[in-house]
Amino acid sequence: MKTKLIFIIFLLLSIQVYSQNWQTDFETSKELASKGDKIIVLVFQGSDWCAPCIKLDREVWNTQEFQDLAKDKLIMLQADFPRRKKNKLSNEQQEHNNTLADKYNKNGYFPYVVILDSDGNQIGSLGYEKTTPTKYFEKIVSFED
Repeated sequence: MKTKLIFIIFLLLSIQVYSQNWQTDFETSKELASKGDKIIVLVFQGSDWCAPCIKLDREVWNTQEFQDLAKDKLIMLQADFPRRKKNKLSNEQQEHNNTLADKYNKNGYFPYVVILDSDGNQIGSLGYEKTTPTKYFEKIVSFED
């Protein structure tokens, strides 16, 4: 029993270490980007229904390789649009995401990755690509130049 408990604690701590530090508030993201001289990566996704979104999450965002590259350069901002009732966002968060979509994702693409400067000005955009985390990171930061 004690071994199982230690294993479960270790597993939970491991998940914490490898999870992306996602922001969900636009104003907070802009403040963090300004303070840290970083760019904002706004990700429009359907976390529980969009297959390419789930792939992008698994193949890029959740990899240790990407997270190591991103930590000093990027603020990750998530605008999720789940469909399943159990994943429903608060009304406030849903309205916030809708406002972001009205401004940055008028065509309703998923996944849609919008690269923003610290003032919230769009400097580039990407979608899902079958590539390495490093190459995806390099594409993101190339918009900064």
